[in-house]
Amino acid sequence: MTSNALVLAAGRLTLADLRCIAAGSVELSLAPEAWNDVERCAAVVQQAAAGDAAVYGVNTGFGKLASTRIAKDQLQQLQLNLIRSHSVGVGAPFEAPVLRLMLATKAASLARGFSGVRREVVQALLAAFNAGFLPYVPAQGSVGASGDLAPLSHMTLALMGEGEALVDGERRPALPELRRLGLTPLSLAAKEGLALINGTQASTALALHALIRFETLFASALASGAMSLDAARGSDGPFDARIHAVRGQPGQIEVAGVYRELLTGSAIRASHAVGDERVQDPYCLRCQPQVMGACLDQARHAAAVLVREANAVTDNPLVFEGAMISGGNFHAEPVALAADGLALAIAEVGAIAERRIAMLIDPGISRLPPFLTADAGLHSGFMIAHVTAAALASENKSLAHPASVDSLPTSANQEDHVSMATFAARRLHAMLDNTGHIVAIEFLAAAQGIDFLRPLQSSAPLEALHAALRAECASMPADHYLAPDIERANALLWQGGLRAQAAPALAASTQNHAP
Repeated sequence: MTSNALVLAAGRLTLADLRCIAAGSVELSLAPEAWNDVERCAAVVQQAAAGDAAVYGVNTGFGKLASTRIAKDQLQQLQLNLIRSHSVGVGAPFEAPVLRLMLATKAASLARGFSGVRREVVQALLAAFNAGFLPYVPAQGSVGASGDLAPLSHMTLALMGEGEALVDGERRPALPELRRLGLTPLSLAAKEGLALINGTQASTALALHALIRFETLFASALASGAMSLDAARGSDGPFDARIHAVRGQPGQIEVAGVYRELLTGSAIRASHAVGDERVQDPYCLRCQPQVMGACLDQARHAAAVLVREANAVTDNPLVFEGAMISGGNFHAEPVALAADGLALAIAEVGAIAERRIAMLIDPGISRLPPFLTADAGLHSGFMIAHVTAAALASENKSLAHPASVDSLPTSANQEDHVSMATFAARRLHAMLDNTGHIVAIEFLAAAQGIDFLRPLQSSAPLEALHAALRAECASMPADHYLAPDIERANALLWQGGLRAQAAPALAASTQNHAP
């Protein structure tokens, strides 16, 4: 077994495992004992297919057509038709991390044995993942109930060699790619098409990928907020541990500790610790632990829900002790609500960062030069960079509207309440992109503020952040083309370069998501 091997044990994937899966840094296998459950339940389905009793998804139509019986000699064709007819997605394709999570979590779900598929189906998913095969899956077309039907159908069609693959970012026929990787196209038996598409793995994968991205964004926003506080010569008094202990909110307590560590040893702070006439800082500085701590708690709640869902069995019907029972585990309401909650956290991280940018460019509050430029009037400085941040924060407000409340009946009113979880999770990525740019602008503005306070030095971690930023983005004492600096700062943020400079202060600030 290689050092990067990950054994899928029934219901025991962790968030750390899912991070590795998203990154494609592991090779998947199934615990040997799990095959017994898979084969036992597959035999139940095969017996039902050979029998005369009506069993949904085995020898009946689907959705509103569930009362339509299908002849025994058409059961394989039924599953093939299901996948072809449900592959109706539109829009841009899912990104590679989402596709890897889809393949892995679908394999993990089917491997628990309650879905009644043959071992060949699970093996096909594992082999595709390990070979680096990525199905081409359009992002739009699921309402998050009856499962993520369209996205998972595109995934399955690609595994069958009839659909398309994502190869170096391009859309290509799947069959040649399967052959190139030495993979055998999947063929379906009774119920197997339904088991593959009737689940929440697409919406869960989207939300998990967003959660993983949020970890990097959140840590960076803590660092940019600390740098803004020092640039504005704010007080670290509001981060006193006693204040947060008496409230008792865990995220708030932890975040306040991160700020204390980031600011310890700042000569800027020492220069105004005594004799400062200001009694209290603006909320965007003073209330950072309360706001960011609440966002951290919200993310941890989402993580707990999503890790449970990644381990769940969510297709229908399910096989129990020789019986097949219809239910509704495909309804992705838990994912939708978790994604909606995470959307609020992402929006708030961006909203308070935008307020700090506005504070920094206002000399009446920050006591820095207007718009962070030495010759305001001739130069505009960060005036319009703040406008960009405001525009992005405003977009996030619209995107943060809860998707889960917008149910729309489908399948001739048979599926009359749906979760909209797939959009709930998909829109998180646009919000993360927006907030990343807001935080990047804040980093640039805060670094400019620090420049105006020289020769005073900030704390060691904040000076390391400042140096990392200045290695890519020059100071702006006079106006220059600022958009490339924003993009470079944004790239540093997502690559983890800014977060890394503040370690170990940020080491555990977001990744302690244990459910």
